[in-house]
Amino acid sequence: MTSAELGSRALFPALTSRAYLNHAAMSPLSQPVQEAALRCMDGFAADGLLALYSGQDQRHRLKDKLAALIGANAEDIALVPSTTRGIVDIALCFPWNPGDRVVAFEGEFPTNVTPWQRVAELYHLDLVLLSAAEFRNDETKALEHLAKELRVETRLVAVSAVEFQTGFTMPIREITALCHLSGTQVFVDAIQAVGVLPMNVKEWSIDYLACGSHKWLMAMDGVAFVYATPAQASKLRPNVAGWLSHEEATKFLLDGPGHLSYDRPVRKTIDFLESSSLSSVGCAALEASVTLLLELSPKEIFEHVNRYLDVVEAELVDLGFQSLRSSELRHRSAILSLLPPPQVDVIKL
Repeated sequence: MTSAELGSRALFPALTSRAYLNHAAMSPLSQPVQEAALRCMDGFAADGLLALYSGQDQRHRLKDKLAALIGANAEDIALVPSTTRGIVDIALCFPWNPGDRVVAFEGEFPTNVTPWQRVAELYHLDLVLLSAAEFRNDETKALEHLAKELRVETRLVAVSAVEFQTGFTMPIREITALCHLSGTQVFVDAIQAVGVLPMNVKEWSIDYLACGSHKWLMAMDGVAFVYATPAQASKLRPNVAGWLSHEEATKFLLDGPGHLSYDRPVRKTIDFLESSSLSSVGCAALEASVTLLLELSPKEIFEHVNRYLDVVEAELVDLGFQSLRSSELRHRSAILSLLPPPQVDVIKL
């Protein structure tokens, strides 16, 4: 595989944009990612079902690399079709009791709000929406506000690592510390963070995390992953289990007559969410991309991107734009959000 190099377009020979600055929506595909996807398709074209079996080793490698990216163990990761699917699955499988309280944040992308609204209605929960903007305006006050809310018994707090409207990186360590003091679990939507921000789910004490592949992981859409601590994964209710969620799920296909059984236990590890077929092409593409990201390291990528944004931000501010980027490095991400000059109506452009 061709090596990655910060600031080089060598792995993107097909890219037509003079400067592509929309990874927060979808990344362009590098040549190694395209080649990995094509190799996978060639395998299915040549071998059919046999290509699926050989792909199992590839998925184990992918989990190893995703785990390295977020400081996790590979066995604590499940591959799913999207960030939304991962959040929905955790929301539906969480061991709720009627009247439980869940906290989410106003201003976040609906992916990390809508599923909690739906389970609140389904399981008769109390959903509280706090202000994400308060953390950007006054972090101390926002944490005090959260601590006050947590005085009322709360089962789970759902928060995005990076706020999509402003690019503000939330103080996840501080949030998880507060939550765990009160026995509250934390779910993190990390799609705007993983790959471009240094993250460590163990050091940050994150209970659950979901992330899709098509933004800062720079692969194809249609693949994502979910992380859960072993302790929390074992307590989930298998409300979204499918045929591949069982222990020895394929035994009835491989060991001859008499092995078809519908009462095999559902796995107690988070990979019970891998309930059915998943895009082999997407997984191959994601492994190729994550390999390149690990070669560079999220820390180096973050520093490189922010050096670039320093220049862009200054020039846009000189043109009359108002930057929403945090003045504190620890609250910056790879997103530069700006408001246009007062006289400019961007809707009509």
